[in-house]
Amino acid sequence: MENSFRIRKGLYLLFLLSLSGVVGVSVRYSLPEEKKSGSLVTNVLEDLKLGPGELSARKAQLVSKSSKHYFQLDTHSGNLFVNERIDREALCDQTEPCLLLSKIALEKPLEIISMEIKIEDVNDNAPKFSKAEFNLQIPEIVPINTRFPLETAQDMDLGGNSVQNYTLSPNENFRLDVQSDEFGSKSVDLVLVKPLDREKESQFGLTLTAVDGGMPQRTGTVIIKVNVLDSNDNFPQFTQSEYKVKLKENSPRGTLVSKVEAKDLDFGTNALISYSFRRVLEKISNLFYLDENTGEITVLGPIDYEKETSYYMNIKATDGGGLSGHCKVMVEIEDENDNAPEISVISISSTVQEDSPLDTVVALFSVTDQDSGDNSRTSCSMETNLPFVLKDSGSNNYQIVTQSPLDREKVPEYNITITATDRGSPRLTSIRTISVKISDINDNPPVFEKVKYEMQLWENNIPGLLMGSVQAVDLDEEQNAQVTYSLVPGNASGAPVASFVSINSETGNLYVLRSLDYEQIKEFQVTVRASDGGSPPLSSEVVVRVVVLDENDNAPFFLYPLQNSSSPCNDLIPKSVEAGYLVSKVVAVDGDSGQNSWLSYELLKATDPSLFSIGAQNGEVKTRRPLTERDTNKQRLIILVRDNGHPPQTSTATLNVLPVDGFSDPYLNIASVSPEASEEDGSLTMHLVICLAAVSFVFLICIIVFVVIKMHKKESSFITALPQFPPVLPEIPETGVDSQSGSLSRAYHYDVCLTGGSLSSEFRFLRPLIPVYSMGDPNCSGNHRISSVSQETPEEVEGRKPSEQARGAVSEDAAARAGGPSCAGNQAITANANIGQNDWLAYQ
Repeated sequence: MENSFRIRKGLYLLFLLSLSGVVGVSVRYSLPEEKKSGSLVTNVLEDLKLGPGELSARKAQLVSKSSKHYFQLDTHSGNLFVNERIDREALCDQTEPCLLLSKIALEKPLEIISMEIKIEDVNDNAPKFSKAEFNLQIPEIVPINTRFPLETAQDMDLGGNSVQNYTLSPNENFRLDVQSDEFGSKSVDLVLVKPLDREKESQFGLTLTAVDGGMPQRTGTVIIKVNVLDSNDNFPQFTQSEYKVKLKENSPRGTLVSKVEAKDLDFGTNALISYSFRRVLEKISNLFYLDENTGEITVLGPIDYEKETSYYMNIKATDGGGLSGHCKVMVEIEDENDNAPEISVISISSTVQEDSPLDTVVALFSVTDQDSGDNSRTSCSMETNLPFVLKDSGSNNYQIVTQSPLDREKVPEYNITITATDRGSPRLTSIRTISVKISDINDNPPVFEKVKYEMQLWENNIPGLLMGSVQAVDLDEEQNAQVTYSLVPGNASGAPVASFVSINSETGNLYVLRSLDYEQIKEFQVTVRASDGGSPPLSSEVVVRVVVLDENDNAPFFLYPLQNSSSPCNDLIPKSVEAGYLVSKVVAVDGDSGQNSWLSYELLKATDPSLFSIGAQNGEVKTRRPLTERDTNKQRLIILVRDNGHPPQTSTATLNVLPVDGFSDPYLNIASVSPEASEEDGSLTMHLVICLAAVSFVFLICIIVFVVIKMHKKESSFITALPQFPPVLPEIPETGVDSQSGSLSRAYHYDVCLTGGSLSSEFRFLRPLIPVYSMGDPNCSGNHRISSVSQETPEEVEGRKPSEQARGAVSEDAAARAGGPSCAGNQAITANANIGQNDWLAYQ
């Protein structure tokens, strides 16, 4: 962009100068080409006789007529430098002289100085031929002194720097003749000085060198390849006048018999030899083939020693010029063992029963050979790892008989390979394969795929549902392998198997016939028999264990408070309770198993939700804060229990909590005594004994009052009128009966543990609970500890579900533990009571 701007500016300046008519000075310089950039050309100040700094003061500018700026002017020093490398050949080609025109424009006053710079040639180009190699084709019969013009070299330089002479590499057959015309151009001829003989030397390699006159001297070379062309001056000659070869009979088509070869000293088409038969019989041309190009003789037809033992043939070789030579070939035929033994099957049993006795004849065959002498003598063999053996019956007859028992299930078919070999050289062998099938007998019973089957089935299934299938395999075949399935008669859970399960006799699919209930039947077993179709039939049996899987089809059931009760369940608590006081323990059970029976509790609704909380896992109802005067005297709690099934099932129960006054006064008087005071007044053990006796007395009085009230059917207000008992008796629901039979047939053992250090602990009349749950801390620390032991018979225990049996299992020494080390420093009261179905009263 900058160069084009400078060119336009210079041209514009020259145009102004031409319009103003300013006339400048003209100077001439000479400069060799190929000067390096930055080389000094001249000093313009000295040549123009200008003062120092005048060029810069007059704003001197160098303007070139060419598009390239070959020179650069330093306006301060006046030096003119080479700006770009100058190639005279690229700039002016062969034009002489080669001039570069430039102008220097000066201002104040306007003045233009023209410069002519002559570019002088230097020897920077070597002579160059148009090709790196020249090829000449010269016949060998060409006479001497024949001239062959050659291409000259080109040199881009001029005058003495151009090509001045040519030289030729030394040789005996050629010389070089260089001549100049009137214009100074040179011509180069290659002259033959000695006759050529292609058979002695068929090619020459000559080097032609062009030399210029520069300093230093430069050269250019080219390779001249002279190919001597042949003339047909030689006859074909066979390497042997007679060839003798031996050929085995029955040689396959294409077998090489012999190869004849003739040579011709000529070249090209004159040395191209073709071969052919000369005056041979037609049978020879039918038996042998001669390749006209290679001279190879190969077998064309069948060669049989018994027909002819030798053959003679004449062969002619002809070159491209028509000259020919001859030779003879004798072929001797060698006898060969060309007949393999033949195996002929006389009799064969294609099917042999697997229970056939030993030495049963399977096949009878004979072996023959058309050759004679040793070539016709044969031997026969058979594989040794088979249950068959080969017996020689004489006169080249053989038998195949059984030598070991057969088993169709292991190998259903045998391919017996018979090999017959003669004694010729080389020995010939024949192979014959005989297929023998083993027929089946019913000797294998059906075998089930598994030793024992286990199938799973969800309860509440649809009758007719496919449970699974059993499969048995019989190693026999056809009718003996046809398996049918059936159920073995028997009982499952007290009922015939056929009432539970049916089986498809063909496929082995097992179907359930009725809907099953996991709570009644958890698993049962059936026996399946598989029989084949043989005669007599064989069978086998397998046990199928059917496991009934539990579904979440039972909602949780409250044991306390009893959810089907028509009377409310009331729990009493003192009004002075603190936060965390154990109010009651909710107990529920689920008839399902597994995670379907995992229960969680939550407080669904309450009169005051902020007053009570329930343990999600243990169902313990505790106070969340102390009671206040603003709290109502009757708190209604609706408790929800949810199982862990999918989808979950829920049940609800209602629990009434009645805050009362004076509930814990007797106990608080005892608890208020500090350990130090107890030690002063007497032994702590004495206080414990007195407390235990008092509580036992109160408990017995309660039982007597309960029986009296039950007998006279009086209202609960009578009980509250008794002065010696505080109103601490809880409401006992009339619903404490068995949910199924309507009676409570079990006896309960109550274990009460009271502590002496917590103001929130109170003595209460306790209700019977389901054996698996317990109220309060098991160590009786700060709370009531209540447990119950079911007095059930072993038959009742076995009748319940395993999960119920586990829930009902409580140690017999619960009472002992209540007063044991874990309850040290406490008072324990134990009571037993047998309560019937009409022994419950509700206190209003």
